[in-house]
Amino acid sequence: MNKIKSFLAVGILIGGSVTTASAQEVNQLTDEEKAEGWRLLFDGTSTAGWKGYKRDDAPGTWNVVDGNLFMNGSGRDRDRGDLLFAQQFADFHLKLEWKISEGGNSGIFYRGIEAPELDVIYKSAPEMQVLDNNRHPDAKMGRDGNRTAGSLYDLIPPRPQNVRPVGEWNSAEIRVENGQVQHYQNGELVLEFQLDTQAWRDLVAGSKFPELNRNWVDVPARGYIGLQDHNDDVWYRSVKIREL
Repeated sequence: MNKIKSFLAVGILIGGSVTTASAQEVNQLTDEEKAEGWRLLFDGTSTAGWKGYKRDDAPGTWNVVDGNLFMNGSGRDRDRGDLLFAQQFADFHLKLEWKISEGGNSGIFYRGIEAPELDVIYKSAPEMQVLDNNRHPDAKMGRDGNRTAGSLYDLIPPRPQNVRPVGEWNSAEIRVENGQVQHYQNGELVLEFQLDTQAWRDLVAGSKFPELNRNWVDVPARGYIGLQDHNDDVWYRSVKIREL
């Protein structure tokens, strides 16, 4: 394969744009990433290393299709649940790509825990929203766009809002270090905040979360990364992490 064809076949981020790539090429690390300490959480072939909430195996609605982690929204009467990577992380830099179905909703959780009194990960974990902004009603709920794609769900809206149309891949990054959290969407920093501050407590107090779990404000020092089963088709790929 010549250099031009090779370049076009590989999915990379150029000015915030995700180019076309085969599954094998996307779900791997470059030599530079390996040298920097990145590791793949998804190899493009299986759900090895992933689990459900409070269970050891992956829920049946999560499958590998064409090299993507696919959540099958049509399997509503089958084995359901959010998908968690089985290892917990403290400070980290997470990168992945996602594609949502028409009218779809999902999310990326971090620092989640499995506590006896909880039944789902969203009651303990901040969430970077994954959404079809044009067709899902959640985009117009909340406040100032704080439930749109890229947001810290129900807390902080993304600025700018640069999500791509349904059917296209989006890149997402979450960086957590010393309590400082940043969300990146399609190559741009869209929000940042500091945990364990009065400003953070005020944000939570003004959201829907105190009604769900009074301890939600105290995000733990380490926890699970999770992908949400929200009853809609969603695809994830190129999931990689570097611990900080």
